[in-house]
Amino acid sequence: MKKQIVCIHWGDKYGPSYVNRLYAMVARNITPPFRFVCFCDDAAGMREEIECFDLPPINCEIPKTRKGIWPKSRLWNQQLGDLTGPFLFMDLDLVITSNLDAFFEYGDPDDVILAPNPTNPFERLGQTSVYRAPVGKLYPLLQQFEKDPKALIEQYTFEQRYVTRNAPGGVKLWPKVWVRHFRRHCRRPFPLNYFLQSKLHENAKIVIFPGGLGPQDAINGVHHKKYGDHLPPLQYIRNGIIGKRHESLWKHLKYYILPTQWVKDLWRE
Repeated sequence: MKKQIVCIHWGDKYGPSYVNRLYAMVARNITPPFRFVCFCDDAAGMREEIECFDLPPINCEIPKTRKGIWPKSRLWNQQLGDLTGPFLFMDLDLVITSNLDAFFEYGDPDDVILAPNPTNPFERLGQTSVYRAPVGKLYPLLQQFEKDPKALIEQYTFEQRYVTRNAPGGVKLWPKVWVRHFRRHCRRPFPLNYFLQSKLHENAKIVIFPGGLGPQDAINGVHHKKYGDHLPPLQYIRNGIIGKRHESLWKHLKYYILPTQWVKDLWRE
């Protein structure tokens, strides 16, 4: 199977450094040859090894939402540049921790394969931070989405739920140990979070960062940028007790993380 990595970039939330960093992590963790393709609205500042194409067209206005990353629906298009066959999509804010070759060897080339989503344990739900699909396989989903995007978003909330439930032929999920969720699997539970760095799982290949806590936050040792700079444990606890917090005291205490060295070591160009 051809090794084709795809990402998408629009707007100014993530600069070109995120795309360049993702390329570098892929290059360090894959057996050549491979293609790295970015669909974007502006290719300025991206490495010359990255193949850049315009954003795939979509025949509707994508509503702005607080939940779900629906602009990724552009990649469900019938045509994606000059790509053919399966491609492996990756979010820009993930960390690659070991070799990626198995993502191209798993399952059948015609399969749609998603990362398991751990946030809803009683629902078989995929996570589109890392997924593989053949070009055009998800086009029926885009056609349906274009008819009434607002109603469809209200029904499913997250684009990954829509894909999981409606992909032609159904979906498969990667082995759970391959893709780890930083907040759910790596961040230490209270009170260990005050003494131990977040854990890098031995068999993980990719760590994803949904939910507001990004790689730079993990490096800095903050739950979210709104929390400000990293504080020593006792000062952080003191701030929570006297009321200088954004959440309940319990959430404040459990959200504490130490600066995470392995994220800094791996999330680099």
